[in-house]
Amino acid sequence: MDLDKIAPLERFTGRAQAYERARPGYPAEALNFVLKHCGLKNGSILIDVGCGTGISSRAFAKLDLQVIGIEPNDDMLAMACAANIGLDYQAPTYQAGKAESTGLSDAYADAVLSAQTFHWFEPETTLLEFRRILKNKGRVILIWNEHDQLDPYTRQYSDLILSLPGAVEIQALRNRAGGPLLASKLFQHGERFVFRNEQNLDEQGLIERAFSDSCAPTETKAVERFTKAVQDIFKAHQQSGKIILRYQTTVYVAQKG
Repeated sequence: MDLDKIAPLERFTGRAQAYERARPGYPAEALNFVLKHCGLKNGSILIDVGCGTGISSRAFAKLDLQVIGIEPNDDMLAMACAANIGLDYQAPTYQAGKAESTGLSDAYADAVLSAQTFHWFEPETTLLEFRRILKNKGRVILIWNEHDQLDPYTRQYSDLILSLPGAVEIQALRNRAGGPLLASKLFQHGERFVFRNEQNLDEQGLIERAFSDSCAPTETKAVERFTKAVQDIFKAHQQSGKIILRYQTTVYVAQKG
């Protein structure tokens, strides 16, 4: 799929509030693994490229890393900055920029992160930029929360999302997005790791989770139909007013040669 045709920059405009409230975080096991595997310690500089509303940025900042989030979408960037208010740890800093052109200095970062976003980027140009801003032996970290297709409730929700226009094509991009890093001659010691994750949602949370998707409808009638379909899934599978979505958190890591 041509990235220009799917317009990744515009897709999340107007979705920032739902994204911030309803997207899953990342399991502690995966976060701690990244720190240990990448040799990151207190004060290490991590650049979170395509940081969105700052979910991943805050997760790593809370582990005492110095985090700088790069985000091209104004709505998402504003939400990330607003979410810093009241944090009891060193907050991430944020700036506008693109994956292919971050605006950062050469050999600046100990690690570069892309969480839920690398499939939106042009991989070759982006990896060149990542290599440029990384210190010697610095690491690239790619993370995705993927629906666990072995869980029947999650599978039904996933099938609904994949029924949306363009969703299958975008999922195909995600499925192969880690490959360019593992194959790149710019990096070495590329590996893939998988962790378990889950999200416990009430009905409104599940609706917001669904509407945070880049393919979710915006036209009034389509919004009504989609909302009803999400509600039907919740009603069929909820227990005590909650439903659990299960994920596999996939982590790709490689080192600058």
